Amino acid sequence: MADKPWLSLYPPEIPGSLAYESKTVCSYLTDAARQYPEKKALHFMGKEMTYKAVYDSALKFARYLKKLGIDKGDRVAIMLPNSPQAVIGFYGVLYAGAVAVQTNPLYTERELEYQLKDSGSKVILTVDFLYPVVAKVMKKTELEHVVVTVIKDYLPFPKNFIYPFVQKKQMGIAVETRHEGNHHLLKNILAEEKAEPMDIPFDFEEDLAILQYTGGTTGVPKGVMLTHKNLVANATMCGAWNYKAKKGEEIVLGMLPFFHVYGMTTVLILSIMQAYKIILVPKFDAASILKIIEKQRPTIFPGAPTIYIGLLNHPKMNEYDLSSIEACLSGSAPLPAEVQEKFEKVTGGNLVEGYGLSESSPVTHANFIWGGRVKGSIGVPWPDTDCAILSLEDGKPLPPGEVGELAVKGPQIMKGYWNRPEETAQVLKDGWLMTGDLAYMDEKGYFYIVDRKKDIIIAGGYNIYPREIEEVLYEHPAVREAVAIGVPHPYRGETVKAFIVFKDGQTATEEELDQFARKYLAAYKVPRIYEFRSELPKTAVGKILRRTLVAEEKKKMENSDEKTG
Repeated sequence: MADKPWLSLYPPEIPGSLAYESKTVCSYLTDAARQYPEKKALHFMGKEMTYKAVYDSALKFARYLKKLGIDKGDRVAIMLPNSPQAVIGFYGVLYAGAVAVQTNPLYTERELEYQLKDSGSKVILTVDFLYPVVAKVMKKTELEHVVVTVIKDYLPFPKNFIYPFVQKKQMGIAVETRHEGNHHLLKNILAEEKAEPMDIPFDFEEDLAILQYTGGTTGVPKGVMLTHKNLVANATMCGAWNYKAKKGEEIVLGMLPFFHVYGMTTVLILSIMQAYKIILVPKFDAASILKIIEKQRPTIFPGAPTIYIGLLNHPKMNEYDLSSIEACLSGSAPLPAEVQEKFEKVTGGNLVEGYGLSESSPVTHANFIWGGRVKGSIGVPWPDTDCAILSLEDGKPLPPGEVGELAVKGPQIMKGYWNRPEETAQVLKDGWLMTGDLAYMDEKGYFYIVDRKKDIIIAGGYNIYPREIEEVLYEHPAVREAVAIGVPHPYRGETVKAFIVFKDGQTATEEELDQFARKYLAAYKVPRIYEFRSELPKTAVGKILRRTLVAEEKKKMENSDEKTG
């Protein structure tokens, strides 16, 4: 207890250590389909699927993957927004013994090509209006087959519901004519295959379930290897934390994207494990979400601060009945206290802040949903999760109140980075994950994040890696030097600012740089602010001092606050 003071804070309903079943992630869908065959598993745009229907569809997809030559351990990419097809695809990949590679539908050709090459994915499941992007990179990667779902043939969208990353003219693109040889339609697979289980041996502790791409101090996206054990353990912890939730009865608002590990674990995997009903939402739109909450009555609403802020700022929020919401766990970025208080007042439910990383499946800390919350704190470690604050000088544990690097250890910690043993060794030391975040623990056992060692920018819950942005800006013919940093933003938490030094005799406007960046970067990564300089601060050996620019921006903000105050 002396080493883990937070355990004394636990309510009696949450044990300090849990029992984890030695089962695969997909086995929980099998269990739910057998125990609750006719229970509604998914709700999507007014239509629903039962657990039996989802299970059968996943088995059919798995069998077809086998026919395509997918063996145990092969990687299969899924490039879909939240939809029934995304759920069917994910569990189908796992039933086939393969590894799911979740791919952001917002990715440009450049970003998609990198991830497919790095993972060695052989098959990709995508949607008709994203097919053109996949087709352009296919020959440059190891992709052998593309499986396409045509949204309008499966569960139609209302005409006014357009994805933020697709133009209206692309909706319902006629891909059927192209689907020969290595192109396949999901609707045909589900119509023709048999829903028969396959006997594939699994190693619960060692076999990978997903490759979750993330960045780090280098900024190069890396595949985080998460095993079945990692994901089952973290979802089990999440279920224990929300101890008032009842198996088979809760309704979860599934707005967090499944291509993000936060949504994957706390929404999809946990819900299937507990036989909840998931309301699938592929795009955030405050007005639509308010209507969904009032009509569908979700009880659990995992989210990010920007989501709650967006709802609170909607002019007609008070006209909707949001009283069904009981528990919300906020992650991906710090949760402002005023947002927490306002949202709880409006809904009557509890909204608490948590903390995690892709490398930890992802959650390691959270405030208690019922009682024991501390403002500004990420809460306490979850069951079976050990934590330490380590000195930046010698790596030794520090006492309460002192700032150092946060290190975590537990069954949810990744196996390592895909094909990157050196970078794995840098962050995994004797089972401890070095988070790169600066934090401290108070006397009671609550943890507080102070700063990030990493240069990651977190905007709207998305991790953005400066080097990736800088590499694109450096390709502009007029740019000599470029640095990207995160600056405070009232809605997104942070937004991207780029410092530019032009080549002698050359120049470009903000608009020109914006158009150039949008060709190669997803919209949320594109700089929103530019500052042009004649030179940038550097070390004696010529390394640009990014932290100096960050400090300058911070000082500007402080001076601005003083003037307005």
